[in-house]
Amino acid sequence: MSEPTGAARRRGPFQVGDQVQLTDPKGRHYTFTLEAGKQFHTHKGAFPHDELIGAPEGSVVRTTGNVAYLALRPLLPDYVLSMPRGAAVVYPKDAGQILAFADIFAGARVVEAGVGSGSLSAFLLRAIGDQGMLHSYERRADFAEIAQANVERYFGGPHPAWQLTVGDLQDNLSDTDVDRVVLDMLAPWECLEAVSKALVPGGILCCYVATTTQLARTVESIREIGCFAEPQPWESMIRNWHVEGLAVRPDHRMIGHTGFLVTARRLADGVEPPMRRRRPAKGAYGDDYEGPNKG
Repeated sequence: MSEPTGAARRRGPFQVGDQVQLTDPKGRHYTFTLEAGKQFHTHKGAFPHDELIGAPEGSVVRTTGNVAYLALRPLLPDYVLSMPRGAAVVYPKDAGQILAFADIFAGARVVEAGVGSGSLSAFLLRAIGDQGMLHSYERRADFAEIAQANVERYFGGPHPAWQLTVGDLQDNLSDTDVDRVVLDMLAPWECLEAVSKALVPGGILCCYVATTTQLARTVESIREIGCFAEPQPWESMIRNWHVEGLAVRPDHRMIGHTGFLVTARRLADGVEPPMRRRRPAKGAYGDDYEGPNKG
């Protein structure tokens, strides 16, 4: 049985064409592609690529300035943070939440809108595998071109499960029996009618938005359309820790707000969502409130 796409590039000795991540003594990262006969240059000297070609992952190389660098293949979270960008990327902490809480499984049929630079596409493709289906929609051709190059560079070529369409999802969506839909866009509420027709009963809609106003309108619109269970909104934050002997404390910096996530399950056709038992606080909806699409 053949290996999944890209798997051969994740193990074994370094080969020509592999991505390499160097880590210097201060923990800084440098990523490049191995090419026979080339040299890697830093302000601390240089070394030939040939020194790494055929060497095992986890090797240490020294520059002409006698500075040691640890050589490893970049993890996908490292890769998406260093790859060329057209639009902002979905950060690894949010991509991990999407994979877990949108329940992305091997073989899943997934629709994605708002490809950006291809960060989330790479995470989704690795999760669904060669037997799944990811149909990504991106309205900007220049972003789509950058995303395609980034994804193919990571997997070592085109991924058999990926289809990329340039255009608006609500105007071009033709997929049916979709298991999961992920919307990373300014106005996901504009696509709810289209994706509700594509999703299978029990399927999951996941929206990624940046601001509280987008969050509020997305949640209220999902409730208003009436074919989803109660949406669940949240955000996540990461704080690293400094551990050095008896000095154990949180880092002064952390990865704070990057975006909000909302998930909701598709109901069976003709079913109305159960009334929420938890009532909103008095005054949450004024007398003149007419729903998220007012005005």
